Amino acid sequence: MASDKEQNENRTLARGKAIEDWLPITSSRNAKWWYSAFHNVTAMVGAGVLSLPYAMAALGWGPGVAVLVISWVVTLYTLWQMVEMHEMVPGKRFDRYHELGQYAFGDKLGLWIVVPQQLVVEVGVNIVYMVTGGKSLKKFHDTICPNCKPIRTTYFIMIFGSVHFVLSHLPNFNSISGVSLAAAVMSLSYSTIAWTASLHKGVKPDVDYSYKAEKTSDGVFSFFSALGDVAFAYAGHNVVLEIQATIPSSPEKPSKGPMWKGVLVAYVVVALCYFPVAFIGYWIFGNSVDDNILITLEKPSWLIAAANMFVVIHVIGSYQIYAMPVFDMIETVLVKKMNFTPCFRLRFISRTIYVALTMFIGMTFPFFGGLLGFFGGFAFAPTTYFLPCIMWLAIYKPKKFSLSWFANWVCIVFGVLLMIFSPIGGLKQIITSAKNYQFYS
Repeated sequence: MASDKEQNENRTLARGKAIEDWLPITSSRNAKWWYSAFHNVTAMVGAGVLSLPYAMAALGWGPGVAVLVISWVVTLYTLWQMVEMHEMVPGKRFDRYHELGQYAFGDKLGLWIVVPQQLVVEVGVNIVYMVTGGKSLKKFHDTICPNCKPIRTTYFIMIFGSVHFVLSHLPNFNSISGVSLAAAVMSLSYSTIAWTASLHKGVKPDVDYSYKAEKTSDGVFSFFSALGDVAFAYAGHNVVLEIQATIPSSPEKPSKGPMWKGVLVAYVVVALCYFPVAFIGYWIFGNSVDDNILITLEKPSWLIAAANMFVVIHVIGSYQIYAMPVFDMIETVLVKKMNFTPCFRLRFISRTIYVALTMFIGMTFPFFGGLLGFFGGFAFAPTTYFLPCIMWLAIYKPKKFSLSWFANWVCIVFGVLLMIFSPIGGLKQIITSAKNYQFYS
Protein backbone atom coordinates (compact mmCIF):
# COMPACT_ATOMS: atom_id res chain seq x y z
CA MET A 1 0.00 0.00 0.00
CA ALA A 2 2.79 2.38 1.00
CA SER A 3 4.62 1.57 -2.22
CA ASP A 4 1.48 2.44 -4.24
CA LYS A 5 1.24 5.75 -2.44
CA GLU A 6 4.93 6.42 -3.05
CA GLN A 7 4.53 5.52 -6.72
CA ASN A 8 1.60 7.93 -7.05
CA GLU A 9 3.58 10.69 -5.35
CA ASN A 10 6.56 10.02 -7.61
CA ARG A 11 4.27 10.08 -10.63
CA THR A 12 2.78 13.43 -9.56
CA LEU A 13 6.25 14.86 -8.94
CA ALA A 14 7.49 13.60 -12.31
CA ARG A 15 4.45 15.11 -14.07
CA GLY A 16 4.99 18.40 -12.21
CA LYS A 17 8.63 18.47 -13.28
CA ALA A 18 7.73 17.57 -16.87
CA ILE A 19 5.25 20.48 -16.96
CA GLU A 20 7.80 22.92 -15.47
CA ASP A 21 10.32 21.77 -18.09
CA TRP A 22 7.76 22.53 -20.79
CA LEU A 23 6.47 25.91 -19.58
CA PRO A 24 8.16 28.94 -21.21
CA ILE A 25 9.52 30.58 -18.04
CA THR A 26 11.16 27.55 -16.44
CA SER A 27 12.04 25.35 -19.42
CA SER A 28 15.48 26.80 -20.11
CA ARG A 29 17.82 27.91 -17.31
CA ASN A 30 21.12 28.50 -19.10
CA ALA A 31 21.01 32.27 -19.73
CA LYS A 32 24.11 34.44 -19.40
CA TRP A 33 24.17 37.73 -17.48
CA TRP A 34 24.13 39.79 -20.68
CA TYR A 35 20.84 38.12 -21.71
CA SER A 36 19.32 39.75 -18.64
CA ALA A 37 20.85 43.09 -19.68
CA PHE A 38 19.23 43.23 -23.09
CA HIS A 39 15.97 41.59 -21.98
CA ASN A 40 15.68 44.34 -19.35
CA VAL A 41 16.53 47.12 -21.81
CA THR A 42 13.96 45.76 -24.27
CA ALA A 43 11.32 45.48 -21.54
CA MET A 44 11.96 48.91 -20.08
CA VAL A 45 12.83 51.32 -22.90
CA GLY A 46 9.51 51.61 -24.67
CA ALA A 47 8.72 53.76 -27.68
CA GLY A 48 7.39 56.04 -24.92
CA VAL A 49 10.89 57.52 -24.69
CA LEU A 50 10.00 59.60 -27.78
CA SER A 51 7.17 61.30 -25.85
CA LEU A 52 9.40 62.30 -22.90
CA PRO A 53 10.17 65.83 -24.25
CA TYR A 54 6.40 66.34 -24.52
CA ALA A 55 5.99 65.19 -20.91
CA MET A 56 8.78 67.59 -19.93
CA ALA A 57 6.85 70.43 -21.62
CA ALA A 58 3.82 69.67 -19.46
CA LEU A 59 5.89 69.35 -16.27
CA GLY A 60 8.36 72.20 -16.76
CA TRP A 61 12.11 72.13 -16.01
CA GLY A 62 12.04 71.70 -12.20
CA PRO A 63 9.34 69.06 -11.73
CA GLY A 64 10.27 67.34 -15.01
CA VAL A 65 13.92 66.74 -14.11
CA ALA A 66 12.93 65.79 -10.54
CA VAL A 67 10.29 63.23 -11.56
CA LEU A 68 12.52 61.62 -14.21
CA VAL A 69 15.51 61.28 -11.88
CA ILE A 70 13.52 60.22 -8.78
CA SER A 71 11.68 57.61 -10.84
CA TRP A 72 15.01 56.27 -12.13
CA VAL A 73 16.37 55.91 -8.57
CA VAL A 74 13.17 54.50 -7.03
CA THR A 75 12.65 51.92 -9.77
CA LEU A 76 16.30 50.83 -9.62
CA TYR A 77 15.84 50.29 -5.86
CA THR A 78 12.61 48.29 -6.28
CA LEU A 79 14.23 46.28 -9.07
CA TRP A 80 17.13 45.45 -6.71
CA GLN A 81 14.54 44.24 -4.17
CA MET A 82 12.93 41.93 -6.73
CA VAL A 83 16.32 40.48 -7.70
CA GLU A 84 17.16 39.89 -4.00
CA MET A 85 13.78 38.29 -3.21
CA HIS A 86 13.97 35.82 -6.13
CA GLU A 87 15.93 33.34 -3.98
CA MET A 88 15.47 34.49 -0.41
CA VAL A 89 14.09 31.09 0.65
CA PRO A 90 17.03 28.63 0.52
CA GLY A 91 16.50 25.98 -2.12
CA LYS A 92 13.47 27.68 -3.69
CA ARG A 93 13.19 30.11 -6.58
CA PHE A 94 10.29 32.49 -7.12
CA ASP A 95 10.21 32.24 -10.89
CA ARG A 96 7.08 34.34 -11.36
CA TYR A 97 5.86 37.61 -9.88
CA HIS A 98 2.72 35.97 -8.44
CA GLU A 99 4.73 33.23 -6.70
CA LEU A 100 6.53 35.96 -4.76
CA GLY A 101 3.16 37.61 -4.06
CA GLN A 102 1.78 34.32 -2.74
CA TYR A 103 4.77 33.91 -0.43
CA ALA A 104 4.34 37.47 0.89
CA PHE A 105 0.53 37.67 1.19
CA GLY A 106 -0.66 34.05 1.30
CA ASP A 107 -1.73 31.71 -1.52
CA LYS A 108 -5.15 33.16 -2.39
CA LEU A 109 -4.59 36.84 -1.62
CA GLY A 110 -1.16 36.85 -3.31
CA LEU A 111 -2.69 35.60 -6.57
CA TRP A 112 -5.50 38.15 -6.46
CA ILE A 113 -3.16 41.05 -5.70
CA VAL A 114 -0.51 40.30 -8.34
CA VAL A 115 -2.06 38.46 -11.30
CA PRO A 116 -4.76 41.01 -12.30
CA GLN A 117 -2.24 43.87 -12.16
CA GLN A 118 0.41 41.92 -14.00
CA LEU A 119 -2.06 40.93 -16.71
CA VAL A 120 -3.29 44.52 -17.15
CA VAL A 121 0.30 45.66 -17.63
CA GLU A 122 1.43 42.87 -19.94
CA VAL A 123 -1.67 42.57 -22.10
CA GLY A 124 -2.03 46.38 -22.10
CA VAL A 125 1.56 46.85 -23.25
CA ASN A 126 1.06 44.22 -25.97
CA ILE A 127 -1.98 46.06 -27.32
CA VAL A 128 -0.22 49.44 -27.19
CA TYR A 129 2.78 47.94 -28.99
CA MET A 130 0.51 46.59 -31.73
CA VAL A 131 -0.71 50.17 -32.27
CA THR A 132 2.79 51.70 -31.93
CA GLY A 133 4.25 49.18 -34.37
CA GLY A 134 1.47 49.82 -36.89
CA LYS A 135 1.69 53.60 -36.57
CA SER A 136 5.50 53.61 -36.89
CA LEU A 137 5.24 51.43 -40.01
CA LYS A 138 2.73 53.93 -41.42
CA LYS A 139 5.09 56.85 -40.62
CA PHE A 140 7.93 54.95 -42.29
CA HIS A 141 5.80 54.40 -45.40
CA ASP A 142 4.55 58.02 -45.51
CA THR A 143 8.04 59.49 -45.02
CA ILE A 144 9.62 57.38 -47.77
CA CYS A 145 6.74 57.78 -50.19
CA PRO A 146 4.91 61.07 -49.49
CA ASN A 147 2.98 60.92 -52.80
CA CYS A 148 1.73 57.34 -52.46
CA LYS A 149 -1.93 56.56 -51.94
CA PRO A 150 -2.50 56.70 -48.15
CA ILE A 151 -3.04 53.32 -46.48
CA ARG A 152 -5.14 52.98 -43.32
CA THR A 153 -3.42 52.54 -39.97
CA THR A 154 -5.60 49.44 -39.46
CA TYR A 155 -3.80 47.65 -42.31
CA PHE A 156 -0.38 48.58 -40.95
CA ILE A 157 -1.35 47.15 -37.56
CA MET A 158 -2.29 43.92 -39.39
CA ILE A 159 1.08 43.86 -41.18
CA PHE A 160 2.87 44.40 -37.86
CA GLY A 161 0.72 41.74 -36.15
CA SER A 162 1.56 39.17 -38.83
CA VAL A 163 5.20 39.13 -37.60
CA HIS A 164 4.00 37.97 -34.17
CA PHE A 165 1.95 35.13 -35.58
CA VAL A 166 5.37 33.66 -36.44
CA LEU A 167 7.58 34.88 -33.56
CA SER A 168 5.19 34.02 -30.74
CA HIS A 169 5.82 30.32 -31.38
CA LEU A 170 9.39 30.55 -30.09
CA PRO A 171 9.10 28.41 -26.94
CA ASN A 172 10.87 30.40 -24.17
CA PHE A 173 12.86 33.47 -23.11
CA ASN A 174 16.23 32.13 -24.22
CA SER A 175 14.92 31.38 -27.70
CA ILE A 176 13.90 35.04 -28.16
CA SER A 177 17.26 36.41 -26.96
CA GLY A 178 18.31 37.21 -30.54
CA VAL A 179 15.12 39.18 -31.17
CA SER A 180 15.59 40.88 -27.81
CA LEU A 181 19.21 41.86 -28.55
CA ALA A 182 18.18 43.43 -31.87
CA ALA A 183 15.40 45.31 -30.05
CA ALA A 184 17.77 46.61 -27.35
CA VAL A 185 20.24 47.88 -29.96
CA MET A 186 17.40 49.55 -31.86
CA SER A 187 16.09 51.34 -28.78
CA LEU A 188 19.51 52.87 -28.19
CA SER A 189 19.72 53.77 -31.90
CA TYR A 190 16.42 55.63 -32.27
CA SER A 191 16.91 57.43 -28.94
CA THR A 192 20.32 58.61 -30.14
CA ILE A 193 18.85 59.70 -33.49
CA ALA A 194 16.14 61.67 -31.64
CA TRP A 195 18.52 63.72 -29.48
CA THR A 196 21.38 64.15 -31.95
CA ALA A 197 19.03 65.32 -34.71
CA SER A 198 17.51 67.79 -32.20
CA LEU A 199 20.97 69.09 -31.25
CA HIS A 200 21.83 69.46 -34.92
CA LYS A 201 18.76 71.69 -35.42
CA GLY A 202 19.89 73.99 -32.62
CA VAL A 203 17.70 75.86 -30.14
CA LYS A 204 14.73 77.52 -31.87
CA PRO A 205 15.00 81.35 -31.83
CA ASP A 206 11.49 81.78 -30.36
CA VAL A 207 11.77 78.85 -27.91
CA ASP A 208 9.31 79.06 -25.01
CA TYR A 209 9.56 77.03 -21.77
CA SER A 210 6.33 78.25 -20.14
CA TYR A 211 3.29 75.96 -19.73
CA LYS A 212 1.34 75.69 -22.97
CA ALA A 213 -2.18 75.39 -21.52
CA GLU A 214 -4.15 78.62 -21.43
CA LYS A 215 -6.55 77.47 -18.70
CA THR A 216 -5.14 76.38 -15.33
CA SER A 217 -7.36 73.27 -15.33
CA ASP A 218 -5.90 72.11 -18.67
CA GLY A 219 -2.40 72.69 -17.33
CA VAL A 220 -3.13 70.58 -14.26
CA PHE A 221 -4.60 67.77 -16.37
CA SER A 222 -1.62 67.66 -18.71
CA PHE A 223 0.71 67.77 -15.69
CA PHE A 224 -0.99 64.63 -14.30
CA SER A 225 -0.97 62.96 -17.69
CA ALA A 226 2.77 63.66 -18.06
CA LEU A 227 3.36 62.12 -14.62
CA GLY A 228 1.72 58.99 -15.98
CA ASP A 229 3.91 59.04 -19.10
CA VAL A 230 7.05 59.21 -16.96
CA ALA A 231 5.82 56.48 -14.60
CA PHE A 232 5.26 54.09 -17.51
CA ALA A 233 8.66 54.84 -18.95
CA TYR A 234 10.05 52.65 -16.13
CA ALA A 235 7.90 49.57 -16.30
CA GLY A 236 10.17 46.57 -16.70
CA HIS A 237 9.44 45.10 -13.27
CA ASN A 238 6.58 42.93 -14.45
CA VAL A 239 8.94 40.58 -16.23
CA VAL A 240 12.07 40.80 -14.06
CA LEU A 241 11.56 37.61 -11.99
CA GLU A 242 10.61 35.76 -15.16
CA ILE A 243 13.86 36.93 -16.79
CA GLN A 244 15.86 35.96 -13.68
CA ALA A 245 14.28 32.50 -13.78
CA THR A 246 16.24 31.78 -16.96
CA ILE A 247 19.63 32.28 -15.25
CA PRO A 248 21.30 29.18 -13.76
CA SER A 249 21.66 29.15 -9.97
CA SER A 250 23.46 27.15 -7.28
CA PRO A 251 23.97 27.77 -3.52
CA GLU A 252 27.56 28.89 -4.21
CA LYS A 253 26.60 31.02 -7.23
CA PRO A 254 23.07 32.36 -6.81
CA SER A 255 21.37 33.88 -9.85
CA LYS A 256 21.15 37.33 -8.25
CA GLY A 257 24.86 38.03 -9.03
CA PRO A 258 24.65 37.84 -12.83
CA MET A 259 21.10 39.20 -12.82
CA TRP A 260 22.07 42.35 -10.90
CA LYS A 261 25.04 42.88 -13.23
CA GLY A 262 22.65 42.74 -16.18
CA VAL A 263 20.18 45.10 -14.47
CA LEU A 264 22.90 47.70 -13.80
CA VAL A 265 24.03 47.62 -17.43
CA ALA A 266 20.39 47.91 -18.51
CA TYR A 267 19.82 50.91 -16.23
CA VAL A 268 22.88 52.73 -17.60
CA VAL A 269 21.48 52.18 -21.11
CA VAL A 270 18.06 53.39 -19.93
CA ALA A 271 19.66 56.59 -18.59
CA LEU A 272 21.50 57.06 -21.91
CA CYS A 273 18.21 56.71 -23.77
CA TYR A 274 15.89 58.72 -21.52
CA PHE A 275 17.78 61.70 -20.11
CA PRO A 276 19.33 63.08 -23.35
CA VAL A 277 16.06 62.66 -25.30
CA ALA A 278 13.92 64.27 -22.57
CA PHE A 279 16.22 67.16 -21.67
CA ILE A 280 17.73 67.99 -25.07
CA GLY A 281 14.38 67.61 -26.86
CA TYR A 282 12.72 70.02 -24.44
CA TRP A 283 15.69 72.41 -24.43
CA ILE A 284 15.67 72.69 -28.24
CA PHE A 285 11.93 72.86 -28.95
CA GLY A 286 10.44 74.09 -25.65
CA ASN A 287 6.69 73.69 -25.34
CA SER A 288 6.14 73.41 -29.13
CA VAL A 289 7.41 69.80 -29.14
CA ASP A 290 4.98 67.11 -30.41
CA ASP A 291 4.02 64.07 -28.37
CA ASN A 292 6.42 62.11 -30.58
CA ILE A 293 9.68 64.01 -31.08
CA LEU A 294 10.29 62.33 -34.47
CA ILE A 295 7.22 64.21 -35.80
CA THR A 296 8.70 67.54 -34.64
CA LEU A 297 12.01 66.74 -36.38
CA GLU A 298 10.50 65.95 -39.83
CA LYS A 299 13.80 66.32 -41.71
CA PRO A 300 16.17 64.80 -42.84
CA SER A 301 13.48 62.41 -43.99
CA TRP A 302 15.78 59.39 -44.54
CA LEU A 303 16.93 59.63 -40.91
CA ILE A 304 13.40 59.94 -39.54
CA ALA A 305 12.31 56.99 -41.71
CA ALA A 306 15.20 54.93 -40.32
CA ALA A 307 14.29 55.91 -36.74
CA ASN A 308 10.68 54.80 -37.32
CA MET A 309 11.89 51.47 -38.69
CA PHE A 310 14.09 51.06 -35.60
CA VAL A 311 11.03 51.69 -33.44
CA VAL A 312 9.20 48.91 -35.31
CA ILE A 313 12.05 46.41 -34.75
CA HIS A 314 12.31 47.36 -31.07
CA VAL A 315 8.58 47.03 -30.50
CA ILE A 316 8.66 43.56 -32.09
CA GLY A 317 11.13 42.47 -29.39
CA SER A 318 9.26 44.22 -26.57
CA TYR A 319 5.98 42.59 -27.55
CA GLN A 320 7.60 39.16 -27.22
CA ILE A 321 9.18 39.93 -23.83
CA TYR A 322 5.83 41.02 -22.37
CA ALA A 323 3.87 38.24 -24.06
CA MET A 324 6.07 35.44 -22.67
CA PRO A 325 4.77 35.62 -19.04
CA VAL A 326 1.19 35.79 -20.40
CA PHE A 327 1.82 32.68 -22.51
CA ASP A 328 3.22 31.06 -19.36
CA MET A 329 0.03 31.85 -17.41
CA ILE A 330 -2.26 30.66 -20.22
CA GLU A 331 -0.31 27.42 -20.66
CA THR A 332 -0.14 26.80 -16.89
CA VAL A 333 -3.94 27.04 -16.66
CA LEU A 334 -4.46 24.82 -19.71
CA VAL A 335 -2.05 22.12 -18.55
CA LYS A 336 -2.39 22.17 -14.75
CA LYS A 337 -6.04 23.15 -14.26
CA MET A 338 -7.68 21.81 -17.42
CA ASN A 339 -5.32 18.82 -17.73
CA PHE A 340 -4.48 19.27 -21.40
CA THR A 341 -1.42 17.37 -22.60
CA PRO A 342 1.59 19.68 -23.06
CA CYS A 343 2.21 19.64 -26.82
CA PHE A 344 3.07 21.90 -29.73
CA ARG A 345 -0.52 22.00 -31.00
CA LEU A 346 -1.85 23.35 -27.69
CA ARG A 347 0.84 26.05 -27.65
CA PHE A 348 0.24 26.92 -31.31
CA ILE A 349 -3.52 27.40 -30.90
CA SER A 350 -3.43 29.30 -27.59
CA ARG A 351 -0.68 31.71 -28.66
CA THR A 352 -2.21 32.39 -32.07
CA ILE A 353 -5.54 33.29 -30.42
CA TYR A 354 -3.76 35.66 -28.02
CA VAL A 355 -1.87 37.48 -30.79
CA ALA A 356 -5.07 37.78 -32.85
CA LEU A 357 -6.92 39.20 -29.84
CA THR A 358 -4.30 41.88 -29.07
CA MET A 359 -4.19 42.80 -32.77
CA PHE A 360 -7.97 43.12 -32.99
CA ILE A 361 -8.21 45.35 -29.88
CA GLY A 362 -5.33 47.48 -31.17
CA MET A 363 -7.09 47.96 -34.52
CA THR A 364 -10.38 48.84 -32.83
CA PHE A 365 -9.01 51.35 -30.30
CA PRO A 366 -5.86 52.99 -31.65
CA PHE A 367 -6.13 55.73 -28.98
CA PHE A 368 -5.18 52.95 -26.56
CA GLY A 369 -2.20 55.01 -25.32
CA GLY A 370 -4.63 57.23 -23.44
CA LEU A 371 -6.39 54.14 -22.14
CA LEU A 372 -3.07 52.88 -20.88
CA GLY A 373 -2.48 56.19 -19.12
CA PHE A 374 -5.74 55.47 -17.37
CA PHE A 375 -5.52 51.74 -16.60
CA GLY A 376 -1.76 51.81 -16.40
CA GLY A 377 -1.93 54.21 -13.49
CA PHE A 378 -3.73 51.50 -11.51
CA ALA A 379 -1.35 48.72 -12.51
CA PHE A 380 2.03 50.13 -13.60
CA ALA A 381 2.59 52.26 -10.51
CA PRO A 382 1.91 49.42 -8.02
CA THR A 383 3.87 46.65 -9.77
CA THR A 384 6.84 48.95 -10.42
CA TYR A 385 6.94 51.48 -7.60
CA PHE A 386 5.46 50.05 -4.43
CA LEU A 387 4.38 46.39 -4.58
CA PRO A 388 8.02 45.22 -4.24
CA CYS A 389 8.39 47.52 -1.20
CA ILE A 390 5.24 46.18 0.47
CA MET A 391 6.45 42.60 -0.11
CA TRP A 392 9.86 43.54 1.30
CA LEU A 393 8.24 44.99 4.45
CA ALA A 394 5.93 41.96 4.78
CA ILE A 395 8.73 39.40 4.42
CA TYR A 396 11.83 40.99 5.96
CA LYS A 397 10.00 43.14 8.57
CA PRO A 398 12.78 45.77 8.96
CA LYS A 399 12.91 47.68 12.29
CA LYS A 400 10.61 50.69 12.47
CA PHE A 401 12.33 53.97 11.53
CA SER A 402 15.43 52.13 10.25
CA LEU A 403 16.88 53.21 6.87
CA SER A 404 15.30 50.27 5.02
CA TRP A 405 11.91 50.98 6.63
CA PHE A 406 12.09 54.66 5.64
CA ALA A 407 13.28 53.98 2.09
CA ASN A 408 10.39 51.58 1.49
CA TRP A 409 7.76 53.93 2.87
CA VAL A 410 9.08 56.83 0.75
CA CYS A 411 8.76 54.64 -2.36
CA ILE A 412 5.28 53.51 -1.31
CA VAL A 413 4.05 57.10 -0.82
CA PHE A 414 5.60 58.22 -4.13
CA GLY A 415 4.06 55.23 -5.95
CA VAL A 416 0.60 55.71 -4.42
CA LEU A 417 0.58 59.39 -5.42
CA LEU A 418 1.50 58.41 -9.00
CA MET A 419 -1.25 55.78 -8.96
CA ILE A 420 -3.84 58.35 -7.89
CA PHE A 421 -2.84 61.25 -10.15
CA SER A 422 -1.85 59.71 -13.48
CA PRO A 423 -5.24 58.07 -14.30
CA ILE A 424 -6.91 61.51 -13.96
CA GLY A 425 -4.80 62.87 -16.82
CA GLY A 426 -5.28 59.69 -18.86
CA LEU A 427 -9.08 59.83 -18.51
CA LYS A 428 -9.24 63.38 -19.88
CA GLN A 429 -7.09 62.30 -22.84
CA ILE A 430 -9.46 59.41 -23.63
CA ILE A 431 -12.52 61.69 -23.52
CA THR A 432 -10.96 64.21 -25.91
CA SER A 433 -9.72 61.58 -28.41
CA ALA A 434 -12.93 59.53 -28.33
CA LYS A 435 -15.05 62.57 -29.29
CA ASN A 436 -13.92 62.69 -32.90
CA TYR A 437 -13.03 59.05 -33.40
CA GLN A 438 -14.11 56.80 -36.28
CA PHE A 439 -13.76 53.01 -36.13
CA TYR A 440 -11.13 51.34 -38.33
CA SER A 441 -10.07 54.59 -39.98
